[in-house]
Amino acid sequence: MRARLLVLALLAAMTATPVVMARNDASADRMELVLPKGKLELRLLAPGIVQLRADGTREPATPVIDEQVSFDPVEVTRETQGDEQILRSAALAVRWNPRRTELRVEDATGRLLLSADLSRALDGRWSLRHAKGDPQYGIGGLNAFDADTGNLLREGKQIATAGRQGHTGAPFVWSTAGYGVLADAEPARFDLSATDIRIRAKAAPVRTIYLLVGAPDALFAQVRQLSGAAPMFPKWAMGFTNSQWGIDQKEALELVDTYRARHIPIDNFTFDFDWKAWGEDMGEFRWNSDKFPDGPDGKLKAQMDQRGVHMTGIMKPRLHVDTVEGREATARGYWLAQSKEAPDYFSHKPVRDVDFDKPEVRAWFFNDALKHSFETGIVGWWNDEADDSGVDSQFLNMQRAMYDGQRAVSDQRVWSVNRNFYLGAQRYAYGVWSGDIQSGFASMAAQRQRMLAAFDVGAMHWGMDGGGFKAPRPTDENYARWIQFGAFTPVFRVHGDFGQKRQPWVYGPVAEKAATDAIRLRYSLIPYIYSYEHHAHADGVGLVRPLQFAYPQDPAQRDRVDAWMFGDYLLVSPIVEQGQATKHLQLPHGRWINWFDGKTYEGDREVTLDVDSANWSDIPLFVREGAIIPQQPVMDYVGQQPVTSLDVQVFPSDGETRFDVYDDDGETYGYEKGAYFLQTLSVRREGNVVSFRTTAPAGSFKPALRTYVLAIHGHAAGEVSNDGKAMPMAASLDALRASDGQGWARGSDRFGEVTYVKIDAGKAMSIQLSTPAVKS
Repeated sequence: MRARLLVLALLAAMTATPVVMARNDASADRMELVLPKGKLELRLLAPGIVQLRADGTREPATPVIDEQVSFDPVEVTRETQGDEQILRSAALAVRWNPRRTELRVEDATGRLLLSADLSRALDGRWSLRHAKGDPQYGIGGLNAFDADTGNLLREGKQIATAGRQGHTGAPFVWSTAGYGVLADAEPARFDLSATDIRIRAKAAPVRTIYLLVGAPDALFAQVRQLSGAAPMFPKWAMGFTNSQWGIDQKEALELVDTYRARHIPIDNFTFDFDWKAWGEDMGEFRWNSDKFPDGPDGKLKAQMDQRGVHMTGIMKPRLHVDTVEGREATARGYWLAQSKEAPDYFSHKPVRDVDFDKPEVRAWFFNDALKHSFETGIVGWWNDEADDSGVDSQFLNMQRAMYDGQRAVSDQRVWSVNRNFYLGAQRYAYGVWSGDIQSGFASMAAQRQRMLAAFDVGAMHWGMDGGGFKAPRPTDENYARWIQFGAFTPVFRVHGDFGQKRQPWVYGPVAEKAATDAIRLRYSLIPYIYSYEHHAHADGVGLVRPLQFAYPQDPAQRDRVDAWMFGDYLLVSPIVEQGQATKHLQLPHGRWINWFDGKTYEGDREVTLDVDSANWSDIPLFVREGAIIPQQPVMDYVGQQPVTSLDVQVFPSDGETRFDVYDDDGETYGYEKGAYFLQTLSVRREGNVVSFRTTAPAGSFKPALRTYVLAIHGHAAGEVSNDGKAMPMAASLDALRASDGQGWARGSDRFGEVTYVKIDAGKAMSIQLSTPAVKS
């Protein structure tokens, strides 16, 4: 009897103790979940990604998930604890209890994030529970005509859809509490409560979902892994775009020449209907030779190339029925079923949309006439009105046709803007703009939510019709403030309704100066901006970040649309009220420095700023302590001159901070094959010593860049060393710039005392500055 009790005690101890098995075969990263109606397969695709899919599901159901997605093996361990089966990775643990049909997801510390009742999963109904009050984001935003400015938090019944006129959507809900849920569905219905997330779809059962774990940047890196990377836009797209409806070749050249004469930077002129022979045979795809006589033979392209300006043009999803291509579409069955033949509002001739969901239509659409237009200068695509069909994937696949067509004939990077967004579209060099918005201050203010909500669903290339598209004409003040806003968005452009002008000089000398200063500031930050274009491609998070991205644990940042991060180190809060003379701004945690006057503010409090209501000259723009911000000389267009030296603004903090300087040829897809330059700069202040380090660069691209001139702000140094050897001191910044080698100098600027250090770019080194004791 005693022996039997001993055996029972031993078995009980074994049951209570986890039985651990390290991964040792290809199936160790998955579990089979047996449910009353069938089976689900659970698989750890990556340390922070759990895939749940119905048995027998093998392919992505929608364009949300990249068909080419692949994952490296994940190091996992398996355990059994009582009724529970457990899989662990470095980022999470999943616990499956078959008796309760419950799946629990924990972070690496063991904190419960989500519990899923899977009893109805095989019916396409998913139910997950989270901690009460977790903030929820994603799913969708507002379209151009929604009256409410809205907010960023999501609750109640929500539909993930591409929508109409500027709407952005994704079947993705996420929380700053550390998790996200992505459904392979289009569209998808979400029901959000204080404690629950429920997902289903009306058209077809949702057979696959993904549970993600991590901070916001990690969540969007995982979305990038699943849904695919956004190809990099060309470097010129970091600059300024002027769109116009109602223009010809003569006026276009005159306008570009005026930009150049006034030294207002511009890189892209986008044409509306005017560039096309709209309504004629092949007129959807070829130059209008009446308005642009030098378009078809490439002479206009040569003239624009000499001026450093790219030409981009509008495209429509519809074809004229009684044309060569229209008759082909009829004969081949290419028309979209939801689209009916109707008179076009511009040509007044019968038109109909083609069905871009069909691969054969996409291959046919980028035809020889369109290739010729591309070769003679229309090098980017403004796709319009594909949202009118109500088909979520119509816009996505229209731009897919343009992307695949251009890449088949050229290594020149693809650029586009489109009027709605659904997750998956980013794979096709897909930008989105907010639709045919009104002018005026109220409309401008409403763009802030639309922009930040777009980033919350993964649409990182967002822009708007600066100045507003629709009448009335914006006031001079409204225009100036709109340009300042646009300078701190990813896609910086202006546009207006037929015959309206959006050039800075049209709005008087005060507005012209304010707008020009904002545009020139943007161009000085091109190295900073382009590095975040690389991050959007590589890491899934781009140039603009809502404040809850940067401060996920701060409740005060949960639902803010009045300010955002421009990269990691700049916070901007544009003026969006008419005649505003005072602005109240709540600064997040940390120490902040006003970009324009150098005044320092402590965070976690409200600051009051005087606003220039007469000349509209100011932009509330703040530098976060720890910042590393590279700048270049302002040019009339990107690439006008080789950039051989970067000025790097450095604001050391007690914790190490870093910035990745990125460059490539700016034009081709060579970066996909390793032809890029990537060098990490880092800085840290420890007492009276500032350490600045550079790594050896990665990539095979050799830029024109030769030197960095660091402006290290704070108390001026007494001595500076490079890898332990004292550096020579120059008499002034000008003398330092003119010197042949490396060195340093003291000086001052609007931020106070500065130590300038000139070093070679593209080399690993360690710089140390010894300064007087730093006051806290």
